Amino acid sequence: MITLHVKVKPGSSRDEISVDETGHLQIRIREHPIDGAANAYLINFISKELKLSKRVIYLEKGATSRFKKICLDTNVYSLEQIINRYKK
Repeated sequence: MITLHVKVKPGSSRDEISVDETGHLQIRIREHPIDGAANAYLINFISKELKLSKRVIYLEKGATSRFKKICLDTNVYSLEQIINRYKK
């Protein structure tokens, strides 16, 4: 199981994942945070980006916050592999 601590920026002009200068993931999504739509969109976006089933991705903490704790119930990736994938 992998736990991601991410900062989500809803309402962005494009969808993207990046790593900030402190090594934390930032995810920009186009969906606006209305009635949980951004959280569902976030799960779909992560699923497509990492090529994982939506069943293995769940929001553990931060449903109403920009700072979220997302769990990936898989052994396909390590946390380091995910972070290195999005470093620029």
